[in-house]
Amino acid sequence: MTCPLCTPENEEILLQTDSLRVIAVHNEANAPAFCRVVWNAHVAEMTDLTAPQRTELMDAVYRVEAAMRQVFRPEKINLASLGNVVPHLHWHVIARFENDANFPAPIWAAAQREAGMVLPDNWPEQVRALLV
Repeated sequence: MTCPLCTPENEEILLQTDSLRVIAVHNEANAPAFCRVVWNAHVAEMTDLTAPQRTELMDAVYRVEAAMRQVFRPEKINLASLGNVVPHLHWHVIARFENDANFPAPIWAAAQREAGMVLPDNWPEQVRALLV
């Protein structure tokens, strides 16, 4: 099976380095303010990285969180590194709002309501500007 994070297609890249990339995620219906920080090399766990690599990855996660907080002013930011379905090291950075479809439940739970928030159409560009 081919890893979808090793062979990406149609990604909206917000930041790219030799080690990692930050992408805007547009296919999570219940989480319209969603970024993913992907380690470029195919490894599954944080402990597959060296200490400096872990620092580099987490610094990127924190930069994305800070940028999303500034752009969206969310109720909460969720950070998750699961990898159960795609065992390629990546972090989800998800802005959460009191009136999103699932709040306070996880975005992957059944929707509790129709989402009531409106995001700027150009939010990826706003986040990208804060990352570079």
